[in-house]
Amino acid sequence: MENQVTLRFAVPDDAEAIRSIYEPYVLNTAVTSEYYVPTVEEFRARITRTLERYPYIVALKDGQIIGYIYASPLSPRHAYSWAAETSIYIRQNVRRIGAGSRLYKALSAICMKQHVLNLYARIAFADSEDEFLVNASARFHQAIGFSKAAEFHRVFHKFGRWYNAIWMEKLLGGHPEGTMPEVIPFPQLHLTDEDLKAY
Repeated sequence: MENQVTLRFAVPDDAEAIRSIYEPYVLNTAVTSEYYVPTVEEFRARITRTLERYPYIVALKDGQIIGYIYASPLSPRHAYSWAAETSIYIRQNVRRIGAGSRLYKALSAICMKQHVLNLYARIAFADSEDEFLVNASARFHQAIGFSKAAEFHRVFHKFGRWYNAIWMEKLLGGHPEGTMPEVIPFPQLHLTDEDLKAY
């Protein structure tokens, strides 16, 4: 079923479609800690800002955007340059068709080309799953090679309840001693949508 899904790099004009995917997660779940849905303009700015440094990829089925993934800095400090945080969202009514794993495969490969060695996902986690949060994201990340690195207990409050957050990590490559090559900003890789067909 994965061949039904195609990938391409996001552009700022994807903001409205991406917002429509994210909106129900904000309004109806504790998957994201945001209380308010960002505007289309804010999404446009986020896409633009991300693409200055990292990949932002969308998945499509039948010509419609059904999911997206992007990387962002784990920390503004230079010593953390070789680690990045990831975010992924799939339209809720089209999950389980392979889009998530393909998005991660593409993002991971491009991050490696940039010299990023570690990926981190910050994931909402419920001690007891409820109508606002099931731990599907943690299970998905574990299935694609992430492992739990840390847990913060009752760290955010939404819908009148407290939830945990876990950090999961995936090491993409070795960690040699000595001088590391600088991380290459995404635009300098000169990748096109054709390059995503490999994933």
